[in-house]
Amino acid sequence: MKTKPNKTTFLNIEDKKEEWYLINAKDQTLGKVAEKIAILLMGKNKAEFTTNQNWGGKVVVTNAEKIKVTGKKMKDKTYIHYTGFPQGLRMESLESLMSRKPAEALRKAVSGMLPKNKLRKQRLANLYIYAGEEHPHEAQLGKQND
Repeated sequence: MKTKPNKTTFLNIEDKKEEWYLINAKDQTLGKVAEKIAILLMGKNKAEFTTNQNWGGKVVVTNAEKIKVTGKKMKDKTYIHYTGFPQGLRMESLESLMSRKPAEALRKAVSGMLPKNKLRKQRLANLYIYAGEEHPHEAQLGKQND
């Protein structure tokens, strides 16, 4: 009697239904919130997860300005950017970035935790970060994650 080989079935990405998640970042640590967000954006919380497809949902983060960091990171952590021109090295501390653009610090943390591939840009497009409590996505939200 012949046995049939096991077949792996892949779900079609077009059949995916959108899921929205709300995360309140108030009084939470920057890295731990970024880790939760990265998992939701990649879709690792779902059984359908595959590395070559974008199964993640859309994530709305509120209160990004009230996020905490431990130790002396506010003064010591620096973000470095090179413009490409001579003497174009730009450095900014986390403290000045949080005062100027509080959502950008969280976005950079999440971006660093996502895989460096072609899906990274798509996944970051599904991330909506707001400094305060208000956001325009009230109707879409399904699950509340804190």
